[in-house]
Amino acid sequence: MRSLKEILAIAVERKGSDEAVLAGARMPLSAAEIAATADRDWLLAMAKSIFQAGISWAVVEAKWPGIDEAFGGFEIGPLAMMDDARFDALVSDPRVIRSGVKIAAVRDNAAFIQSVSAESGGFGRKIAAWPASDFAGLLVWLAQDGSRLGGNTGAYVMRFMGKEGFMLSRDVLARLTEEGVISGSASSPRALKAVQAAFDRWQAESGLTLNQISRILAQSIGPEA
Repeated sequence: MRSLKEILAIAVERKGSDEAVLAGARMPLSAAEIAATADRDWLLAMAKSIFQAGISWAVVEAKWPGIDEAFGGFEIGPLAMMDDARFDALVSDPRVIRSGVKIAAVRDNAAFIQSVSAESGGFGRKIAAWPASDFAGLLVWLAQDGSRLGGNTGAYVMRFMGKEGFMLSRDVLARLTEEGVISGSASSPRALKAVQAAFDRWQAESGLTLNQISRILAQSIGPEA
């Protein structure tokens, strides 16, 4: 496995400079900021990422004001208690992307957030306390206990909400495969553990955030500038 310095050199050769490589890296929020984030904002982020999965993000953005209105601003309590009449109304609502399984996932994630919040004093507190050195474990937990938060969806939610972590995009996976960390897929807990170990090593070497390391890996593979 190459050092991060070596991978960064590959990325710089492709993109022109350290600044160009890291320009798109989104910096994480502080633990205090994440802990203070309202439960409804977590549900909103989950819902948006779930609706974006498999369709044009531009379509979701264009429809989002109507979706937000139809879901009542994503208040946790009412959605966690969604009855059949409310569910059926949402499925037939023209403001909403009318996917029954995705609407059901919003309901189920409202109940998930509500339960975690009751135990932890807020869903954000649970996420803030989760160490970056076990970001892989966080992704597994979201996939197992949440609804439709597997694959890259859970990681997108965490990135959008400011949690430090890595994105397993096609280019990142390609670099991890090139380095012998995985064999083309990181969908299993075992593969995610290997990914976490590699990121931990690169972080110890560089002092960079997981976000920045993820960006460097992607830029070492992606299209040249």
